[in-house]
Amino acid sequence: MSNSREYTIGWICATTTEFIAAQAFLDEKPEPPEMLSHNEINTYALKRIGKYNVVRVILLKVSYGTTSAAVAARDMVHSFPNIRIGLMVGFGGGAPGRKHDIPLGDVLVGCPSDGEGGIIRYDYGKTIQNQTFTETGHLNQPPESPLTAMGALEAAYAGDGH
Repeated sequence: MSNSREYTIGWICATTTEFIAAQAFLDEKPEPPEMLSHNEINTYALKRIGKYNVVRVILLKVSYGTTSAAVAARDMVHSFPNIRIGLMVGFGGGAPGRKHDIPLGDVLVGCPSDGEGGIIRYDYGKTIQNQTFTETGHLNQPPESPLTAMGALEAAYAGDGH
């Protein structure tokens, strides 16, 4: 049995398809944790990515959205108290662009700039006929450790001639 205190990354999946797709990123499957709260309603899947212990949870089948995700995150950090990074990973549609398209299947990572969080929710903006999209809000920026990792990836990518 593994110890729930050994898990430092939480991964929330909104749909069954996302939960199944996440399997491709995970290396090994440890034993279930020794003890979780008796009031725990979530079912967790435990795996490793490299040296990191990762706990995944899927949202309730009948209840998607920000409230469900917040409840799942709250319960996850209660049962796995050493989680330092929480990820909400999901699928999105492609997006055409003037300079670069974002085809379905590309991996996107929100990176903050100009004092904004780096991720715009679909309902945090508006488009008025014959005008451009106007942002009306953004989500908070991610913790520093993933931002540092993004900087290293960007430097490696540029160093490879991209």
